[in-house]
Amino acid sequence: MNLYKKIVFVFIFLSVIPIFRAEGQHRVKYTLNDVIAIAQKQSPDAEMARHRYRKSYWGFRTFRANYLPGLQVDATIPSFNRTINAIPSQDGTTIYTPQSLGNYSVSMTLNQKVGFSGGEVFLSSGLQRLDNFFPDTSVTQYLTSIISVGFRQPLFTYNPYKWSKRIEPMKFKEAQRQFVETNEDVAIKAVDRFFSLLLAQTGVDIALKNESNYDTLYKIARGRFNLGKIAENELLQLELNLLQSKAAVENAQLNYKDMLFEFKSFLRLKDDFPVELIPPVVVRYFSVNVQKATEQAKENTSTGIEFQRRLLEAQSLVNQAKMDGRFDAQLFASFGLTQTNTDIKLAYQSPLDEERVTLGITVPLLDWGKARGNIKMAQSNQDLVVTTVEQDKIDFEHNIFLNVTRFNMQKNQLMIAAKSDTVAQKRYEVTQKRYMIGKVNDVLELNNAQIDNDNAKMGYFRSLMDYWKSYYEIRKITLYDFQRDLLITVNLDDLIK
Repeated sequence: MNLYKKIVFVFIFLSVIPIFRAEGQHRVKYTLNDVIAIAQKQSPDAEMARHRYRKSYWGFRTFRANYLPGLQVDATIPSFNRTINAIPSQDGTTIYTPQSLGNYSVSMTLNQKVGFSGGEVFLSSGLQRLDNFFPDTSVTQYLTSIISVGFRQPLFTYNPYKWSKRIEPMKFKEAQRQFVETNEDVAIKAVDRFFSLLLAQTGVDIALKNESNYDTLYKIARGRFNLGKIAENELLQLELNLLQSKAAVENAQLNYKDMLFEFKSFLRLKDDFPVELIPPVVVRYFSVNVQKATEQAKENTSTGIEFQRRLLEAQSLVNQAKMDGRFDAQLFASFGLTQTNTDIKLAYQSPLDEERVTLGITVPLLDWGKARGNIKMAQSNQDLVVTTVEQDKIDFEHNIFLNVTRFNMQKNQLMIAAKSDTVAQKRYEVTQKRYMIGKVNDVLELNNAQIDNDNAKMGYFRSLMDYWKSYYEIRKITLYDFQRDLLITVNLDDLIK
């Protein structure tokens, strides 16, 4: 018997240990601000936004590099050629002659694009060596280009550099603002994940509380039924409520696990500690002025720049259509000093002038209306862009109006939801106590009070969720914090490190 008692005690002890561990397990508490900060730091959406910004940053750096001086070295070391070629003689005949040549060359060029004209100026210097190998001897010659200055200038053609110099900075500024907007969008998603889990957490608490209450009520009702104080249908109704509450607990726990997985997945949380969310409290209510919100949105957001960029790009396409496929000219001019000799030192002495001027023109005489058609298509596209942008501006301002109006309504909605929660909870407690002491005999009244209490509790948290999502939506579409009355900014330099 003593051995049996010891075995039973060991089994009881081992079964109780996990309970104590579960109850004493460390719980990680998160506020709404904690969740938003973590999401903006390590969520997948935040990481993708950083990658997109880095791409735009380096793209803009590459664009700017096109307008900086470029230094380049070209070399051929060596080029050997041994073959038989057709060589014309002085009497006009051509004979096949064996040749054995060695070529060496090196040159350094400094060039600079001229954005406003679309041309290019350059400064270069170079050296060439030619070895003629004959059966009995060889001859070496040097050709120097001591210095050469020149420019290339297209005339009457589309100048992409001029337009890029206006459009590319707008694109980069647009990308900067898009990153800040994405940061606020991540906050909106974090609010959604936070409250979805909070609602699931509250649902579990409500389900467990209802199960406990119905278990107590069912035991009381069973005693009353045995004494003949209540009818059997009332007892059966409470038993049904108890069974339904048990099923509700399982469903609520499953929903909580699902929401917890999405919560941790979005925040990239690797630990398995239980999570406890602390509901946020609205410390101070404030209203947003529609006109101020519209002005801030136009001035701060990427959408305001996007409208200007789209119009400028359409204008650029019209200019390109007008310039391409019509009269064209290319001007090339250079001046330099050059010399040749079999001695490399003498090849740099007493240099000779070297001038080159080339003017090439292209005049399409017959294109069957192709150029005119391209111009008309570009102009039609420009008209379409202008109309679309005008409509998008109207929709943009209307969207701001709706969001601001919705946010300004959240104050009353939240206050009503909080008051409804308090009233419904008090009503349920009073009805439950009266039922337990026998002053309320209708179990349907108790059911209704319990349903209203649960709905009011969940409704309050949903209103709280709507309030904070609306708040961050206003921040996103205006890039302005109306609560603190300041512009929303992000240190973008840290993203490039």
